[in-house]
Formats: sequence, structure tokens, C-alpha cells
Amino acid sequence: MNYRELSEKDKKYLWHPFTQQQEWVLDKDITIISKGKGTFLYDAKGKKYLDGVSSLWCNVHGHRVPEIDKAIQKQLKKIAHSTMLGASNEPAILLAEKLIKLAPKGLTRAFYSDSGSEANEIAAKMAFQYWQQTKPAKPKKNLFLTVREGYHGDTIGSVSLGGVNLFHKIFGPMLFKTLKVKSPHDYTSRKVSNARWLEDCVKEAVVVFKKYGSRLAAVHMEPLMEGAGGMLAHPWGYLKVIRKLCDKYDVLLILDEVATGFGRTGTMFACEQEGVNPDVLCLAKNLTAGYLPLAVTLTTEKIYKAFLGNFESTRTFYHGHTFTGNQLACAAALANLELMEKEEFLANIGKNSQILQELLEPLVAHPHVTDIRLRGMMGGIELIKDKKRNISYGYAEKIGYKVCSEAKKLGVLIRPLGNVIVLMPPLAISRKDIVRLIEVISLSINRATRV
Repeated sequence: MNYRELSEKDKKYLWHPFTQQQEWVLDKDITIISKGKGTFLYDAKGKKYLDGVSSLWCNVHGHRVPEIDKAIQKQLKKIAHSTMLGASNEPAILLAEKLIKLAPKGLTRAFYSDSGSEANEIAAKMAFQYWQQTKPAKPKKNLFLTVREGYHGDTIGSVSLGGVNLFHKIFGPMLFKTLKVKSPHDYTSRKVSNARWLEDCVKEAVVVFKKYGSRLAAVHMEPLMEGAGGMLAHPWGYLKVIRKLCDKYDVLLILDEVATGFGRTGTMFACEQEGVNPDVLCLAKNLTAGYLPLAVTLTTEKIYKAFLGNFESTRTFYHGHTFTGNQLACAAALANLELMEKEEFLANIGKNSQILQELLEPLVAHPHVTDIRLRGMMGGIELIKDKKRNISYGYAEKIGYKVCSEAKKLGVLIRPLGNVIVLMPPLAISRKDIVRLIEVISLSINRATRV
């Protein structure tokens, strides 16, 4: 089917995520992807694009990776899917074993789902039920402490844990109550030392723990970087302090590494950089290298044992999905992790991160760039209307979308978060393509801001 026909059918039948459909249907050049190879995508018109957003932060080794393709094809010859409710399957078992060996110390059990949002919602439900069933039970521990500008998904439970007003405010009446501390990110505070920055950020958290510690079930947060909230970097040491507070007040620590996990921030898991082991770890996105939907919630044995009991005890975790532990997805994940376990995987991420930092340095002086934040291969370029007077672009000015539109014309697909241009290229991107990515982003910022 040709591009024109596909475009017409799309606008007639589809409803796209995070998209203002009224503007979408007026666009005469919507992007319809037909194939991919390596770090590039090809649309229905035959135009080639650098996949600068990793197909929404999940592509690792590029598209059409032979090892992963073969693993899925091999599994498909056996079976595509069977339920894990009352049964099990080999890929899910082997993947759970590999994940536990790879995960931070203390995590011993894997619970599968289909998306990062589900992984986070599962974590919250587990934490809540855990305190009802631990010995002795502590039913009053039913509050969650979360971080403003945090994003944990779009299902109602995960939205309750989040704090991005643009996405979540309208659903307020539907959400369960959480305690929130301000995001520890504040780029202006970097004019002081990290120690001072850290001290300022921790104060509020300490007050909350002192007041509500006996009632806190868990702290639920993204480590090092808050993704969808705007690529917000935390001061070094913040995560470690939160872990110590959780230990002091007997509170579970749930880390959402859906975006930061599997090498994205430079280590296999972001929490490793502060020597922190969580009680619950949520993973998705890079788990299957962007091939198939799969997520996992990892927990400690202590949490797991609180759900054990006689049949009539009803201590079961009553949660599950049709495609939990899907064989094809697990086979893809196993092949992906084998590639990640090669010595050069993390080393290359370190090299690519350094290249990114060097290439981004000249943009710091740009009249419309107010901050650049980077952890490994995860970062953002924050744009500002008037740098001298600290005046931001208004939402209606669509500056982020304008930059991305210019980049698309130049053969690079990226997406913004408001006034922040997201830096999340495939982890295996080449130096040549990193150079091209930053060249295009720089030129696109100039064109959009008319510099």
C-alpha cells in the first residue's frame, strides 16, 4: 500500500499516544515507518532516519540484530505463548535466573509483566500487601513517598506515584494519595558545591521521614535521573541518603529503572553508581532490546516470603496478565542479555558518553540553551527563550516540537519533553552517528530559535 493510502487510513482510524490528534490529521507528512536496520529507520516514502530516540528509549543494539532475530525465530518454531497462571515455560525460567544473577545484591525473585507502568504498579501493590502480611503485620504502613516530576507510567496506580502535572493533573480525583518531596534537580543550584546541593535536597526528605516514617510503606523513585519529567539529574549521593533513611525507618525502597537500567546511565543499573541495593527493582524498555513488550519486577526473598502460606490464607499475590512471561519476549531478552554481558558493551557506552559530552560542550554557550544534563547515554538539552533574563519558552510556543521537526527534515528522529530535547540514542550507536546526531540537533536548535 502506498504512502498516501496509509496516511489516510491512519488519520481515519488511529489514535496516537501523547499526540494532539487535531494537529496530527492536518500534517501532510506524518512519519510511517516501514523497516529498520542498524540504528536507522526507513519510512513508507523510502526516506532514511537516524533513530535518535531509540524507538522511545528501548533500542539497544540497533534494529534487525541477527542474534535476537534468530532467538525469536527458534522459539517461534516451538511455541509463541502459553500462560504462566498454573504453568511455566523454559525461556521465562532461564531469564529469571539470568536477571537475578545480573541484578543488585539481595534481589532473588522475578515477577513478569508487559510494560514499565505495570512493573511499577506491581511493585506498589507488593509493597502495600507486604506490610499487611509481614510478621508482625504493620497495616498502618500504607503511605508512599514519591518525587515530584517523577514518572512511572500511565496506569492509574503508576500515575498516583508520578508527579508530572502536564500528564497527571487532570486525573487527580482518580488517584490514591502519596507524599511527595520536590525533585532534587535544580540546575541553578549547581553554582554551589555538590555537597551543598545534596544537603538542600535531603532536608525535605528527612522532615517527611521523621513525621511519617512509621506509616511509610515505601519510597518509590527513579535513581540518578528522572526521565519523562525532563531528564532531571540528581545530586551525587542523594540515592544513598534515601537508602539510609529507608533502613533507619524500616521503609522499602522501590527503584524504577525502566529508563535507567541495562547500561543506559553507564553501569548495568543506575543504582550501582551509588552502591545502593533496592528492595524492589522495576525493569522494562531495554530488557528485550526494543523487540517485544516485557517488564519485570524484582524483589528480595524477605518480601517474597510474606506472600507464602496455606491456600486458605489468601496470602497470594493476586495479580497477573495474559502475556506474563511470554516465551517470544523472554527469548528475545535472553539473547539481548547475552550481548550485554560481553565485556565491550559497558565499555562502549562509557566511550560514547564521553563523545557525547565533548560534542555537547559548545552548546553550553548557545543563547537559547540553559542546561545540558547527561548520565551515560541518557540526557537532555534544556532550551530557554531569554537566557539573560531567565525567561522560558511558553508551552504554546512548541519550541521542543519545532526543533524535532527541523531534525526530521534533516533525517534524524527525536522527541522533546516540553522545552527539553531528549538525548537517548541506541546504546550501540557508532561514533559517526553520534557526531551526526549532535550536528543535526545543534542545527535544528539554531533553525527553530532563528539563531
